Amino acid sequence: MTVSDGTGTGTGTGLIVAEGLSRSFPVRRRTIFERRRTSTALHPTDLAVPEGGSLGLIGESGSGKSTLVRLLLGLDRPTSGRVSVGGREVDATASARSLHWLRRQTGLVFQDPYASLDPRMSAGRIIAEPLWALDIPGDHRARVREVLEQVGLDAGMADRHPHEFSGGQRQRIALARAIVHRPRILVGDEPMSALDVTVRAQILALLTRLQAEEGLTMITVSHDIGLVQHLSDTVAVMKDGRIVEHGATAAVLQHPAHEYTRRLLAAVPVIPAS
Repeated sequence: MTVSDGTGTGTGTGLIVAEGLSRSFPVRRRTIFERRRTSTALHPTDLAVPEGGSLGLIGESGSGKSTLVRLLLGLDRPTSGRVSVGGREVDATASARSLHWLRRQTGLVFQDPYASLDPRMSAGRIIAEPLWALDIPGDHRARVREVLEQVGLDAGMADRHPHEFSGGQRQRIALARAIVHRPRILVGDEPMSALDVTVRAQILALLTRLQAEEGLTMITVSHDIGLVQHLSDTVAVMKDGRIVEHGATAAVLQHPAHEYTRRLLAAVPVIPAS
């Protein structure tokens, strides 16, 4: 992975490439006499993630992690810069149907598995939704059964509703929905923060296996440095809308160069030796 903060044009090549990507928002004026101001959520940033690579984005809330991911996925319009996926430029102003090519290549796993699942729909319908929404051909029922078994659930669970599953099972359903259309890119936005320790270990093992089996390119947004350490071969540390440190995960976490990275690592709880 190549990544930098700045306006340089040389980002190298990758499945996902961003050049000079930035995002600013207008600040609401308190009086009509106040000058118009903007708040910058992401300063100009270059980024390249190779196919099959795994990038972890870490930093405090408000550091720009989610803004960067939304821009990479065409879910928001950049103030400046451009994004390309698989060599094709992403136009965030295009219609939803015009971006089907991008949605087919990406899968999303959200923070709260229960909130991200429609309680009125069966697990089978929830998982199949990307197939019909993106006009994916083939036997949808068979694909749902296949992916349920792939994430460690019985195919017969397809007729159950979200409230009938445990938290870990619901996250497996969310993961099944994210990969059912065979995307090249899987993005997790705090994918395990709502799970207990035992379930987290199970989902972590599942994600690791799926990445290897499917050759997925992964981007993980998390406050959990331990999660990023296990899932990502490279890491980018974000602060105030800038990438302040990046590199191989082991090198950055074992020998942090930036003071902010050192503070993040120092805040990680450690169980003292008995």
